[in-house]
Amino acid sequence: MVHDIDSIRLSGRIVETEAYPVGDAAGHAFRGETRRNRSLFLERGHAYVYFTYGSSFLLNVTSETPGVGAGVLLRAIEPLQGIEAMAGFSATTRLADIGRGPGRLTKALQVDLRQDGLDLCAAGPLWLAAIERKTGAINKSVRIGITRNAHRLLRFYERGNAHVSGPKKLRR
Repeated sequence: MVHDIDSIRLSGRIVETEAYPVGDAAGHAFRGETRRNRSLFLERGHAYVYFTYGSSFLLNVTSETPGVGAGVLLRAIEPLQGIEAMAGFSATTRLADIGRGPGRLTKALQVDLRQDGLDLCAAGPLWLAAIERKTGAINKSVRIGITRNAHRLLRFYERGNAHVSGPKKLRR
C-alpha cells in the first residue's frame, strides 16, 4: 500500500487482511447501500474508508463488481518507506507496532475520509503496488472483534510476521 503525501512516500507491505464477502452478516454491505458505505459498492479495487470506535479510520479494498458490496479490510502492514514519518504519525517508536492493527495502519499511512472511494489501481496519491518479495506462509483464522459470523475463517495473515496484529494465539 502506498500513499504519497506532500514530499513523502509512505508505504507498507500488506501482511494481514480480513474478508467480508457478499452476504456476510458481519460486513458493512449486509443491509444494503447507504450514504456511509456507498464506496463499498464501487468496482473492485476502490478504497472504502470509514470512521469507527470514535477514534480510528479503517481502510478496505472493494472486491466485487459495481453495485455489489463486499471488501477486504487491511489489518496490518510491514512499513517499507517513510518509516520515520509513519512512526511519528503513529506515536510509537517500535517498528513492529507502526502498522499493526487497522487503526494504526491508517494513522501510519495518513488515510482518512478524503481517500474514501479512490481507485487504488489507478494513478493517484493512494494506490496498491506490486512488490517483488517472497511472501511467507499464509495462515487463516477467525476475524477479530466481530460477533456476527465470528466463526468464519476469513482473516489471512503472513505467518511469523512481527507486524501482524491480534492475540498471539491468532498469529501463529
